[in-house]
Amino acid sequence: MPAFIIVGLPDAAIQESRERVRSAIKNSDLPFPRTKITVNLAPADIRKSGPSFDLPIALGIVAEECKIPQELLNETLVVGELALDGAVRSVAAILPTVIFAREHGYKRVIVPEENAIEAALIPDVEIIPAKNINDLVKALAGEIPMPIQPASSIADIVSHTPEENIDFSQIIGQLFAKRALLIAAAGGHNIIME
Repeated sequence: MPAFIIVGLPDAAIQESRERVRSAIKNSDLPFPRTKITVNLAPADIRKSGPSFDLPIALGIVAEECKIPQELLNETLVVGELALDGAVRSVAAILPTVIFAREHGYKRVIVPEENAIEAALIPDVEIIPAKNINDLVKALAGEIPMPIQPASSIADIVSHTPEENIDFSQIIGQLFAKRALLIAAAGGHNIIME
């Protein structure tokens, strides 16, 4: 019987990735095997969290059928969240991920297109931006040219920021609200403003 199981202490976001991955692959007209698929997120004693495992899981499922060279995947770190239509969504903490890849000998990192400029700040690692899983699989299989993000600089990132910069010095009072926003930004937390 066909089944899709993820083991290795995944959180709820990773358990839900089964449906995101299955839908993204099918909606991208890529082959989804009708067998039992077990994804092992090792080591099993460390809790895994977040949707950034979607893209590597999907590539692992379609790699053999789509003739993606194994040696290419062995030298590549992959990170990205999948939408149901196969689009690759941005993820948090891309810089530490690329630094990890460089320190552990990976030649390239596949990142969501929205994270590519930031990821290219880290030297000595080839950055491959992914817009959707269909184009990425074709590029990895050699059917279309591989998109490569050129090395970036701080100037590139600054040039992509809005021209109107508003900072807290323009806000009079609201000390508690400003402090809450600063703490949330420093910790990378969400905040609801009503």
